[in-house]
Amino acid sequence: MIDYLILGLAAFFAGFVDAVVGGGGLIQLPALFSVFSATPPASLLGTSKFAGIWGTSVAAVNYVKTVRLRWAIMVPAAMIAFVCAFAGAVTVTYVPSTYLRRALPFILVAIAAYTFWRKDLGAQTVLRYSGRKELWLALIVGAAIGFYDGFFGPGTGSFFIFVFVRVFGYDFLQASASAKVLNVACNAAALLWFGFSGHVMWVLGLGMAVCGVLGAVIGSRMAIKHGSEFVRSLFLIVVSLLVIKTSYDAFVR
Repeated sequence: MIDYLILGLAAFFAGFVDAVVGGGGLIQLPALFSVFSATPPASLLGTSKFAGIWGTSVAAVNYVKTVRLRWAIMVPAAMIAFVCAFAGAVTVTYVPSTYLRRALPFILVAIAAYTFWRKDLGAQTVLRYSGRKELWLALIVGAAIGFYDGFFGPGTGSFFIFVFVRVFGYDFLQASASAKVLNVACNAAALLWFGFSGHVMWVLGLGMAVCGVLGAVIGSRMAIKHGSEFVRSLFLIVVSLLVIKTSYDAFVR
């Protein structure tokens, strides 16, 4: 019972963090690996995706009610993200991610440093592109980060948010809301692959999903209430933790 309580709490906090800036896997996956150390990693990854997609979906719905999204851009980007995330999940079964694992900490450090240095970054929406140019750029972003999510995964939500803020000119709140739509598509693609290959513990995942949804509801409401500055602050914290985690995975473990 203590193990399941730990997993429930981990899922709750993962849902909260993921709803705001992504990176819920930082909390949820280590908890699963700790409790089920003898279980194949693919089953734990699949279970985490199943538990996480519900919270991400609920957060997306909460954002949609309040934040005005650019659906003409997000829907095509989500569709291509789904296809490329599935392709990435299949690819990783044949191609090792060693070099990407070692490069990731340096990429995250650059993102954190740039966000910290630019105090006004994402404070308000100042669109840099429109029309077909914005659409094609969104398709490229959806394809690239979608493939990355299926192939490797850590920090996907944070990457989406940073790109929407830095490249597209969205504020942090709108970027977080947009990222949720694409995150749902990526998670659905990965879950399709894991479910098809029999790597999901459905009952456990459903229990964790309930806790994750509760965390996602609270997290998304706090983000909407407190706005872009709250999202930016949590973004910097999560990216910093991602730097530590990915550095450990790449160079120590």
